[in-house]
Amino acid sequence: MTTDLLATSADTWRDHGDEPPAIPPALEPPVDATWRERWHALWQRHDLRRVRAEENYTASRSAARGWPVAGNRAVLAFFRELLLTRRGRFAALVVLNALAAGAALVVPRLLGDLVNRTVDAKGGVPDGVGTVALLVVGVVCAHSLLTFLAQRTSTLFGQDLLASAREHIVRTILALPLGRVESASTGDLVTRVTRDVGTMSRSVQYGLPMAIISLLTVVLSILAMLLNSVVLALPALATFATALWAVRGYLRRAPKGYINEGATYSRINTTLTETVEGARTSESLRLSDRRVAAGSDDIAVSAQAERYGMTLRNLLFVVLNFAFQSPRVITLLVGAYAYTQGWVNLGQITTAVLYVEALGDPLDRLIGEVDRLQVGAASTARLLGIAEVPPDREPGDTRPDGVELVGRDLRFAYRADHDVLHGVDLHLEVGERLAIVGPSGSGKSTLGRLLSGINRPRTGSASVGGVELVDLPLEVLRTEVALVTQEHHLFIGTIRDNIVLAREDSDDAAVRAALRAVGSLGWVERLPDGLDTMIGSGQQSLTPAQAQQIALARLIVADPHTLVLDEATSLIDPRTARTLEGSMNALLDGRTVVAIAHRLHTAHDADRIAVVIDGRIVELGSHHELVERDGEYAALWRAWTS
Repeated sequence: MTTDLLATSADTWRDHGDEPPAIPPALEPPVDATWRERWHALWQRHDLRRVRAEENYTASRSAARGWPVAGNRAVLAFFRELLLTRRGRFAALVVLNALAAGAALVVPRLLGDLVNRTVDAKGGVPDGVGTVALLVVGVVCAHSLLTFLAQRTSTLFGQDLLASAREHIVRTILALPLGRVESASTGDLVTRVTRDVGTMSRSVQYGLPMAIISLLTVVLSILAMLLNSVVLALPALATFATALWAVRGYLRRAPKGYINEGATYSRINTTLTETVEGARTSESLRLSDRRVAAGSDDIAVSAQAERYGMTLRNLLFVVLNFAFQSPRVITLLVGAYAYTQGWVNLGQITTAVLYVEALGDPLDRLIGEVDRLQVGAASTARLLGIAEVPPDREPGDTRPDGVELVGRDLRFAYRADHDVLHGVDLHLEVGERLAIVGPSGSGKSTLGRLLSGINRPRTGSASVGGVELVDLPLEVLRTEVALVTQEHHLFIGTIRDNIVLAREDSDDAAVRAALRAVGSLGWVERLPDGLDTMIGSGQQSLTPAQAQQIALARLIVADPHTLVLDEATSLIDPRTARTLEGSMNALLDGRTVVAIAHRLHTAHDADRIAVVIDGRIVELGSHHELVERDGEYAALWRAWTS
C-alpha cells in the first residue's frame, strides 16, 4: 500500500500536539456570566496580560537568537547625548518658551487687577482702563511674537534631533554583523527599522520639544498661582496632585506594555514575510491553512498586548478627568469662603480661576507628551538594542603576506551541535578557478561564506596570506575577497552611483569597462540618460538579470584578488549566463575565483571541481578527472547533460 506523501506532508511541518493555544482560555471573556463575574474576570484578564507583558519584557533583555532591547540607561544616555551636543539651540528653546509662557500668564493678572479697579469704582468708570487695555494688547502681541519664535526654534531643534537620531540608527544597522542579521528574525529587524524608527522620529521631532514647552508652562503657571494667592492655589494644586500616583503607576507599567506591543508587531511581520516568501511551498504542501492560522494567532496575541496598554490608559484617564475638572469647582468654593473672610479679593479669585483653567490644558498636554515619549522610548530601546549585538570580529593589525586562500578543518554550525560543514580542507592556488558543486543543502553556500570572511568557522581557519579573514578590517577584507550571491540590491541613485559604490574613486572609463565585461554596456547606453539613469525603488525598473549584472559590475570595480560567486548568475537565463561568464573570463584572468553553482557548465570550465555532499568534500579534481572516476560528479554530469 502506497502512502500519499503530499496528503500527509503538512503533518511533518510542525508538531502541534504539545503546543498551547496562542490565547489562553483565561483571556477569553466569560459567556452567560453575571455582571459581578464579568467584572472580576475583566481584572483577571488585565493581570494576566500584565504578566505576559512583563515576561516578554524580561525576555527581550536577554534575547538568545533575536534582537535585544536596550535598557533605560542606554535610552537616557542616547537622548542626553543628543541634547548636550545642541546646548545653544536647547537653551534658546527653553528661554523663548519660558518668555512666551510668562507673557501668557501676565494677562490673567491684568484682568484680575481690572476687576479690582471696577469694584473700587463702585459703578463708575474705573481708572486706568485704557492703560490696562493697551497693556493687554501689548502683552498679547509680545506673546504671539515669542510663541512664533519659540515654535520656529522648536521645529528646527526637533528636525535637527531627528536627523541625528536617524543617522545614528543607520550607522548602527550598517555596522551589524552580517551573520547575525541572517540568523535572527528578519521580521523583527524590519519592524524596528520601519515602525520603531517612525515612532522614535515622532517622539524626537514633536514629543521632546512639546514636553519641554508644556513642562515650562506648568511650572510657571504654578508659580504664578502661588504669587497670586497661596490660599487659592494650594487646594487646586492639591487636587491636581491626586493624579500623580496614577501617572506614576502608569509610567512604571507602560514601557513594558509598549515593548511587548513592539514584539508582537515583529512577530506579525516575521510570520507574514515567511508566508509570502514561502507561498509556493505552502501551497504545494497544502500548508496554506496553517500559515493563515499562524497569522491569525499572531494578530490575536498582538490584540491582547494592545488591550493591556489600552486598559492602562483608560484607568489613567479616569483619574485625570477627576483631577482636571475638580480644581475649577474647588477654587470657586474656596475663593467664595476666603472672600467672606477677607483673605482674598475678587481680582485674585478671577485670576486664580483663569490660572486653573489655563493650567489644565498644558498639564494634560504634558502627560500626553510624556506618554508619547514613553512610546518613543520603547521604540528607541528596541532600536538601540541593535547596537548591543556583540561584534563577530575584532580586527587585528596584521595584514596578508600574499593572496593564497586556505581553509583548514573548517566546521560551522548555525545551531549548537548541528554542524553543516565537517572538517573541510581546501587550498586554492593563485589565479585558480574552483567550482563547488553538490545538491541543495549540502553546505556549498556555507563554505563560500567562510571563504569570503562572512562567518568565523566554529573550528579550523579560513585565511588569506596567512591572516584569518575575520581578523581583517572589513574595508581591507573586501579588497582581498568579495562575495556575490544570488541576492542583489539596487540603491536609489544613478547606474554610475550603484557601481562606484564599491570604489568611489572610479571614473566613467572604469564603470564602462565593468559594464562591458558583464555584457550590459549596450543596454545601459540605450537608456535615456545612460550612466545617469536613476534606478532603484520608484525609478527606472530593471529586470532581475539586469540588476544582477549591475551587482557583478560593482564587484568588478571593487577589484578584489579573490572572488566568491555564489550562484551569481542564477537569475539570468542559461544562454545569457553562458555569454556573461565567457565575457568575464578575460577580466577574471589572474584572479582566484570560487564559483558555487548548480549549472555544471561552470564546473566544466573550472581548473578544479570540489563536490560537496553533506558538508564534506567527497571529490576534488578537474572535470575530466572526475568524469573518469565515475563517482558523484560523474553522476551529476550525466544527469545535467541527459
